[in-house]
Amino acid sequence: MADESAGRRIPFAFLEDMHQRFVRTYGGAVLSALPYGMNDEFSRVLSQQMEYYSNDPNADRINRLKGEMSQVRNVMIENIDKVLERGDRLELLVDKTANMQGNTFRFRKQARRFKNTVWWRNVRLTVALIIILIIVAYIVTAFVCKGPTLPSCV
Repeated sequence: MADESAGRRIPFAFLEDMHQRFVRTYGGAVLSALPYGMNDEFSRVLSQQMEYYSNDPNADRINRLKGEMSQVRNVMIENIDKVLERGDRLELLVDKTANMQGNTFRFRKQARRFKNTVWWRNVRLTVALIIILIIVAYIVTAFVCKGPTLPSCV
């Protein structure tokens, strides 16, 4: 006898389990046993299993499987969320990479322009120094040769 709330699955699962345990324990000895002869030994197993099937939610395999499936579904949802979050991070990383690539191009262009500017500045400075040295050499030579037309050195 079972309550209406137990449904049909749990009582039939209990009966199937008891049958398997009884056959496993006693096997062929059942055919030659006296009535209630195995009651003392098997009543303990029977009461334990009645308690198990009455109170333990794991006794109902379908409910247990539903619970496990629910857990698996929750884990899969979490994994999908993580993958989507990782995808968002990858998109952000790709955007940052493209931005850095643009910055690199601009930096190279500005570095070339700066290099050319510095090179021309050095050329002008070198030319100016050469002109100043020529003028200084001319002034020294003119002073030594007694005049700007260099009359005594020619």
